[in-house]
Amino acid sequence: MTLDELKTACGSCQKCPLGATRTNLVFGTGNPNAVLMFVGEAPGESEDLSGTPFVGRAGKLLDKYLEYVEIPREDVYITNILKCRPPKNRDPEEGEQDQCMDYLRQQVKLIRPKMIVCLGRISAMRLIKPDYKITKEHGIWVQKGAFEMTAVYHPSLLLRGNPTYKEQMLTDMKAVAEKYRMYKQNQ
Repeated sequence: MTLDELKTACGSCQKCPLGATRTNLVFGTGNPNAVLMFVGEAPGESEDLSGTPFVGRAGKLLDKYLEYVEIPREDVYITNILKCRPPKNRDPEEGEQDQCMDYLRQQVKLIRPKMIVCLGRISAMRLIKPDYKITKEHGIWVQKGAFEMTAVYHPSLLLRGNPTYKEQMLTDMKAVAEKYRMYKQNQ
């Protein structure tokens, strides 16, 4: 199966009620051969309208961090656990996540990144460990199968203005960039 075939299959998904309420499928975007993959939790309103992950205010902030650490957005792959927007941007329910996890697993299998960075606690709790504490464990790398994984704060949290979180995010993103360049050199 190719990414386009997977996207088509995902586009007809009605496994949970979110498939009936979406404006657009928000599958993923970026380099299909990316070394680095970012995984958020679910699309927001801007993403639902455009069909592209991380294009709203939080996405623009993520772009600024990527630019600052000199990682071109087009070099990475960005997706979410959920491919459809939950109503009123609420947190994705566990059952909704369960229904979308196979699509995410297939994306990872097809892209084969070396690094996966979870954007926020929900993604980290699903992909790294169920009791993940983002304020204590952000930026700590773990090996899971063939991937090195970490989590950083979700950009939407940073929009709420906590300067300590913004500084920690910058430190974490610098570490992501350092590891990313190491993998790129060894390709």
